[in-house]
Amino acid sequence: MVMAGSSTAFRSFTVRRKPEVLVTPAGPTPRELKLLSDIDDQGGLRFYVPVIHFYRCGSGDPAAVLRDAIARALVQYYPFAGRLRELEGRKLAVECTGEGVLFIEADADISLDYFGHTVQPPFPGLDQLMYDVPGSDVLLDAPLFHFQVTRLTCGGFVLGVRMQHVMADGAGLVQFLNAVGELARGAMTPTVRPVWERELLMAPLDDPPMPPRFAHREYDDIVADATTPLFDDMTHRSFFFGAPELAAVRSHLPPALRHCTTNFEVLTGCLWKCRTAALAPADNAEMRMICIVNLRGHRGDAGAIPRGYYGNAFAFPVAVSSAGDLRSKPLGYAVEVVMKAKREVDLEYMRSVARLMARRRRPQFTVVNAYLVSDVTKIGLCDLDYGWGKPVFAGPAKGGVGAIPGIASFLIAVKNAMGEDGISVPVCLPGPTMNKFSEEMSKLMRPAVVDTSPRIISAM
Repeated sequence: MVMAGSSTAFRSFTVRRKPEVLVTPAGPTPRELKLLSDIDDQGGLRFYVPVIHFYRCGSGDPAAVLRDAIARALVQYYPFAGRLRELEGRKLAVECTGEGVLFIEADADISLDYFGHTVQPPFPGLDQLMYDVPGSDVLLDAPLFHFQVTRLTCGGFVLGVRMQHVMADGAGLVQFLNAVGELARGAMTPTVRPVWERELLMAPLDDPPMPPRFAHREYDDIVADATTPLFDDMTHRSFFFGAPELAAVRSHLPPALRHCTTNFEVLTGCLWKCRTAALAPADNAEMRMICIVNLRGHRGDAGAIPRGYYGNAFAFPVAVSSAGDLRSKPLGYAVEVVMKAKREVDLEYMRSVARLMARRRRPQFTVVNAYLVSDVTKIGLCDLDYGWGKPVFAGPAKGGVGAIPGIASFLIAVKNAMGEDGISVPVCLPGPTMNKFSEEMSKLMRPAVVDTSPRIISAM
């Protein structure tokens, strides 16, 4: 069921921004150099990750409240107020200078209703709601956080956040933003004490460094060739998976898989299969599905990452298959390949990644014929409360990895216009490819729904 049409239905709007300022810690903080872990500073995380929140009206000025709460939170999370330095071997460290984070206060001439009954990506005017200050998105000697608070005419507001990914993962970001929220609501100190301890995921100081224990095909050195699909003239859509859609997709699995797989594994296999069919590479093309697997709370490794740790604690295990197999074999094949890669990750796997980083000067995972899916439904974005209640929407602002469009999707917990709980999956593909992708998705929904077209929440 189509939930909303093209962004051409939206009128343009104006955002009036005040000059950007630096918000510094509200109290004294240590001046020191702190090494990042060997998971933090890998090449694939050296970019700013954008997250956006939409809130309904409430009392008080959100910009003033948030600016004050951020300053207070930075006293405990003082590395966020510092600047990155690069040491020998591309090793990154944060110099805790107390220089502060970037903050913009703005007003828009629209209300929250402008974004429709269901606020979902893609968002019209995103570049105005999350203004990219020239020169602020470099790796070294730049603010590690960018905030923009945009007040709406209805009394609601939009909070855009950009975070340098080498400093924290999604769970770490939410931990910091929860601290900001607690302070904004009147708490004296955050509930969770921040823990640095990046040495937990550091390679041993062997000379030469120990070899990794796993193959780590996510870091294969592959060069794109003439057969690699090009990504231009991109179309953005969000697909909604409620209980009926999830049941329909599961109905394509054999009984042995139907009840022992997670929603992430099922949807990732589904997306990978449909996307490959839509891109139509050669049968012998090697396709890659990169899964994001976080070590926090992992079976058997629950104590490996202490409560309060806010560094990156996840791996990029990759499922690999020929395009021909993904297209011709049933959905269960793709799901099983994803399961095998995902369930390989444990503490030893993470330590093996750290060793690889130390030996190979922190490479980026390969993006050739790759697709990355990350589940952010359980990290707490939907619960972030700065004094205006829970957000109407909170999640990644767009797909992609750094400056690379079209290779990443996120599973985001949402409610649709009818109040149904579900998962929104933003997808970014070239226009004709997107149409084919939507057709392929509809095939996997036929057994369970009368209307076989996937529920597209929004399109651009």
